[in-house]
Amino acid sequence: MTELLALDDVNVYYGPFHALRGNTLTVGEGEIVSLLGGNASGKSTTMKTILGLVRPRTGTVRFAGEDITQASTRRRVRAGIASVPEARRVFPEMTVDENLIAGAYTRRDKAGIAEDLDRMRTHFPRLAERRKQQAGTLSGGEQQMLAFARALMSRPRLVCMDEPTMGLSPKLVDQVLDEIVRINRELGVAVLFVEQQAELALSIASRGYVLATGAIVLQGTARELLDDPQIQEAYLGKAV
Repeated sequence: MTELLALDDVNVYYGPFHALRGNTLTVGEGEIVSLLGGNASGKSTTMKTILGLVRPRTGTVRFAGEDITQASTRRRVRAGIASVPEARRVFPEMTVDENLIAGAYTRRDKAGIAEDLDRMRTHFPRLAERRKQQAGTLSGGEQQMLAFARALMSRPRLVCMDEPTMGLSPKLVDQVLDEIVRINRELGVAVLFVEQQAELALSIASRGYVLATGAIVLQGTARELLDDPQIQEAYLGKAV
């Protein structure tokens, strides 16, 4: 599998606090990879590092073969990295269509944006039905679909998702996971997503990384991680 994203020996500090400790991870073209860990494990900092919101003190971040360690967030979006932030964070006072158009803020090809807007309406029929509705009035599941669609408006090669199932009912969680798989398979977009629920995350991922106190402590295929005694004890509630 062709490597799309690579973090190599990345160290991130917040002042004197060592937030990420020599982490190395990869995401291949068209791959779904999960990033697991509890609170304050370094998951969100890893995402922020990939998006350019924080910069590593040492180490490199590469995307599609290019060193983007010092690149701005805007440049990374143009290169093909999009994000679905934690708790959805749609623009509540804007309509569904206005939210989608905002996802294409780095683009200048009006015809292409219009084409992608139509494509999102086809891909997400519920959003098409609510295109003129304020985003803040949508259900939690609909807002998550809108956040997905908005990210896709930048025509990304990689989508980074931060806790996409947070605060959703079990039924909506299943819908969100199904949508991640559909985006990946139908559009060929790679996905890196943060999740605290290991069994859910590894049910759709090909590989995973486990973070603890800023360091990657486990990695492997989804099956390997699900069978690992440490994962079973820490995340699945099984005595080992």
